[in-house]
Amino acid sequence: MTRYTRTAVWLHWLVALVILVQVPFGWYLDEIPRGTPERGWYVNLHKSIGLTLGIAIVLRMGWRWRHRPPALPERMRAWERIGANATHLALYACMLIMPLTGYVASNFSRWGVKYFNAIQLPPWGVDDQHVYAFFNGAHVVTSYVFVALIGVHALSAVWHACMHDGILGRMSLTRRG
Repeated sequence: MTRYTRTAVWLHWLVALVILVQVPFGWYLDEIPRGTPERGWYVNLHKSIGLTLGIAIVLRMGWRWRHRPPALPERMRAWERIGANATHLALYACMLIMPLTGYVASNFSRWGVKYFNAIQLPPWGVDDQHVYAFFNGAHVVTSYVFVALIGVHALSAVWHACMHDGILGRMSLTRRG
């Protein structure tokens, strides 16, 4: 097998697209003044997208676990293999940590989550600003690490595209890739 499965490819690009919108959206929330109705609406939208994205990420990871990815080409150097594997592992860790820390933080505030501003999910934790601050801080720090890793991943994709080595085609939306 030289390509990822069609399902793996679509899950990759769907999750990537939502992440590329969700992370800047989360950073934008700091620009909305606290205590305004708009902030609550946007924060709950961010939380709702994050929860939904978290479920999609778990599905994606389950698919990858059950459907092994194609082997890296033998012609790749050892450092490239190690770098690719380490980067993918770190990306998956961030994809889990981001929604998890955001969700846990939300549950240690009195607000909880109002799923798509329609369904109130009552918080299962107590209103504890210290616990909230810890998990929210981890959420924010992870977002910066995540963006750096996404940058490395994207630059690697560009490099492989320039090298015409076939690596990029493994995740192509077209079957030719």
